[in-house]
Amino acid sequence: MDINTSDLILFEGMVSVSAVLNSSLNERKIKKVLFDEDKKKQKKRQLDYLLAMSEKHIFDIEYVTSGYLDSITQGKTHGGVAAYCTDRQIPIITPDMITDSGFYVYVDGIEDPFNFGYTLRSIYAAGADGAVLPARNWMSASSTVCRSSAGASEKMTLFTSCDEMYGMFKEKKYKIVCAGIRNSVSAYDADLKKPLLLVVGGEKRGISSAVLQKADSIVRLEYGREFMQSLSASSAATVLAFEVLRQNL
Repeated sequence: MDINTSDLILFEGMVSVSAVLNSSLNERKIKKVLFDEDKKKQKKRQLDYLLAMSEKHIFDIEYVTSGYLDSITQGKTHGGVAAYCTDRQIPIITPDMITDSGFYVYVDGIEDPFNFGYTLRSIYAAGADGAVLPARNWMSASSTVCRSSAGASEKMTLFTSCDEMYGMFKEKKYKIVCAGIRNSVSAYDADLKKPLLLVVGGEKRGISSAVLQKADSIVRLEYGREFMQSLSASSAATVLAFEVLRQNL
């Protein structure tokens, strides 16, 4: 079956393709899988899985050369598998989307889709119930985000922020905790028990003063030596998310 790929997104690698197939959180669909014809025997288990899924989810599998896959993908890490997929809509957050005693992360200021993917991978692994995204459409780079997040971006509940977001979390009795330096306490001394919204800003512009004023507490990361620079937003979100996990075990 021929398809028009101009409006589709090419996901690369079996991890990304499997994440799309196994996600129940979004409406993204696979329209066609491309499989390296020279790897049919070497990756028979993967092929058998994709063949079974193709019957369940109704998509074609096309056998192509490795050279063709290299020519249409961004790198050489596809492992002989790629898939054309539909887009995913990220809904604007509303009060009914917020669980009663959860852990959400709002990360603003990350400019690179790889770093954004690394952030989602970490907070997903740490048990976050969802991530709130700034208005920027990160899903325009969803293939890169999916690959760098090891599929977590497709498995995690994602929302788009709005002006009323902080009020929504306050009404749900959430603590709002911002990562920062001024008027801060150590993250290891702060109360990070759920329900909690963790706000992490980018290393270039940080978190706005208007948002800091909404915070119940501002937390900082303690360093092992004197170091006057900030961690990347991805690194800070990772450390803080796992401290949230530790405190809530």
